[in-house]
Amino acid sequence: FYHINRGGDITYHGPGQITGYPVFDLDTWKLGLKQYIDRLEETIIRFLAIYGIKGERLAGATGVWIDPGVPRKARKICAIGVKSSRFVTMHGFALNINTDLDYFSLINPCGFKDKGVTSLEKEMGMEQDFEEAKARLHSLFTEMFPE
Repeated sequence: FYHINRGGDITYHGPGQITGYPVFDLDTWKLGLKQYIDRLEETIIRFLAIYGIKGERLAGATGVWIDPGVPRKARKICAIGVKSSRFVTMHGFALNINTDLDYFSLINPCGFKDKGVTSLEKEMGMEQDFEEAKARLHSLFTEMFPE
């Protein structure tokens, strides 16, 4: 375990995740940290829509969720933990694609005891083409964060 000073609680990073740690000067983008996180979440929500999955926000919690309003069924598919120093971002997101979800049973992911974790593979019922997922997400990032 490594303690990192960023938003969010404990999480897991491992194979099968797309982990992105974008470095942005928020001042240049004219964005506050909350607006930046909202844009990250929206990028992931649009990514999931390509696969026919409805990703949503959960009030009071960062990240992207599936069925956030359904008791004992809410599950996080993308963790987001960001910090900024002098308006420059650090850390980022971990999107579960073909992630072995058993590792999450060893921790209390993101500090939630009553919510689960999922992956694109689990939601789609089969392993996903990881390179294709990366390409799709990259394309959306260039739309949401144009140069």
